[in-house]
Amino acid sequence: MHAMTTYDRQAAAQRWQMQFSPVRRCVPLVRDLVAKMLTGWRYGPDDIDRVVLVCGELSANAVEHGGRRGHLFEVRLTADGPHCLVEVSDASRTPPHPVEAGEDDEGGRGLLLVAALAEETGHHDRHPIGKTVWARLVLDTPKGTTNATA
Repeated sequence: MHAMTTYDRQAAAQRWQMQFSPVRRCVPLVRDLVAKMLTGWRYGPDDIDRVVLVCGELSANAVEHGGRRGHLFEVRLTADGPHCLVEVSDASRTPPHPVEAGEDDEGGRGLLLVAALAEETGHHDRHPIGKTVWARLVLDTPKGTTNATA
């Protein structure tokens, strides 16, 4: 795992990214690390829960559908006041597509859940290999900050 947190003072955006092995046991780790990062950025518990849920669903999809031997998946967060961009990249070029889950199906609802929680979602190719699936969420402004510009 490789972590990098950067702070862009000009745009006041906070960024975090980390790569993970494409195995199921890494999904809870993603959720824990994202929660800790957003707590440190002073977001409230409801916002943290929504972002963690989106990260968990997209990470689970990356493991289940995009994992390739020898290739890591990557999770990136970019938070700028009330906006948070979640990006999850994997080694597959196959675009995500929601499925109609049956009443008794255990899976198949993740992308629908992400779409319900996010303001906007999408995907794009990642070079040289794979794709990035993203979701943009609107959050409350972190505690101790204001929306005023100087």
